[in-house]
Amino acid sequence: MDIEEVLQIANHLTFTTTGQQLDSLQKSILRGAWDNQKYREIAQRNHRSEKYIKEVGFKLWKLLSVALEEDVSKLNFRSRWEKWIASNISNSGHCVQIGNGNVNMCGETLQSSEVPQKRSPKTPQNSQPTAKMPQIDLGDAPEPNLFYNRTSELTTLKQWILENRTRLITIYGLSGIGKTALTLQLIPQIQQEFDYIIYRSLRNSPPLQTLQTNLIQFLCRGGAPVPAAEERGTTGGLPLLEYLRSSRCLLILDDIQTIFSSGQLAGNYQPGYENYGTFFKQLAESSHNSCLILLSWEKPREIAALEGENRPCKSLPLNGLGSEAQEIVREKGLAEPDKWSELIDLYRGNPLSLNIVSTMIQDLFGGSVSEFFSYDTLFLGDLESLLEQQCDRLFDSEKQVISWLASEVEPVEISKISANLELSPSTLLQAVQSLGRRLLIEKVKQGEKTLFTLQPVLMEYVKNQFLKFG
Repeated sequence: MDIEEVLQIANHLTFTTTGQQLDSLQKSILRGAWDNQKYREIAQRNHRSEKYIKEVGFKLWKLLSVALEEDVSKLNFRSRWEKWIASNISNSGHCVQIGNGNVNMCGETLQSSEVPQKRSPKTPQNSQPTAKMPQIDLGDAPEPNLFYNRTSELTTLKQWILENRTRLITIYGLSGIGKTALTLQLIPQIQQEFDYIIYRSLRNSPPLQTLQTNLIQFLCRGGAPVPAAEERGTTGGLPLLEYLRSSRCLLILDDIQTIFSSGQLAGNYQPGYENYGTFFKQLAESSHNSCLILLSWEKPREIAALEGENRPCKSLPLNGLGSEAQEIVREKGLAEPDKWSELIDLYRGNPLSLNIVSTMIQDLFGGSVSEFFSYDTLFLGDLESLLEQQCDRLFDSEKQVISWLASEVEPVEISKISANLELSPSTLLQAVQSLGRRLLIEKVKQGEKTLFTLQPVLMEYVKNQFLKFG
């Protein structure tokens, strides 16, 4: 039995035990353990720290110990696996039977009730096909945190993906608002509609060619049909788009903001990364069966021209939680539940902000929200570094706009902003639009008028940094 056969069985064991398949990093750890590699070697091959690989490995061995009903570790993985396989070989046909027999391996063929097989000519025509399971690689996805109710957003996303067949979706919002948590909650609810699901982070700003090569390699390993030669274009490469046409894939790209320039209007690409914009536009406009989800602090510029009610490109600005955020302060053990709504509104329901401030209230005020409110200043603490990262990305005209808005107690019309800043009308409108694409500015409807203001947390930060922005 070779390692690829081992991975197939381990993948089905994992799915049977947890409902999730092995990701690329877990498979790499198993390959390394099978070949008696050290954690350091596995870490170098996967460009991860040795500590992180050990943490993932520890959880993996615990999972396999439960599945095999054996005490499995990196050191004994191969011997325990071979022993387990030997004890599960049936007397007839030398087939491995797993669990209740719904996964069988005979020779080099793996069959499972979870994986659809071609219908035998003798199969009755009225028999129901079994549900298929996609090939899933969530190797770049973070460890999922506690998910707070986003029923409305999940319903919208499922409608766009499953009913409207939307090809490109951008989920954007402030750091810590829950973009990744929402997406990880979405995957199990729609995974059976796809052949492949891949999650990639752009935190290290990979060139587009590197990303496409990585995605195609996974699709090929997963058995995706290779496009015919005449479909490959004239460049001699294997364009990702042709794979997305031949199979239904869900691609999730996180941390899109890392390929955008700082000190520019929202959604402007760094030099050398402009081809990402062309790539996103191509996937939105071309005919295929797949879906690309982008997660970002800010909205890519070309998206606005592509999206529309009946167009296959949508954007979901993710705002804070409502009453669901009470679960956060409840977990932190804060007192005075009648004050929780005020606290949540003050921090606009941002899960990360509420976790930070709730911890501080517990540490300094014994959980008393009233005592916290007795101070005139709005506490930022660890939020300052996050706000600094976002504000450092702003264009000069954007900094001028939020600096002036921070001095206004009430929301104002855009004409009042114009009257108080030495900016041309076009520059001002661009700045306000760009701040909107970063969700750093709030719009308030007052009759027929649209007014603008800042979130309280951002307002406090800008006041503290006024000289920097002035």
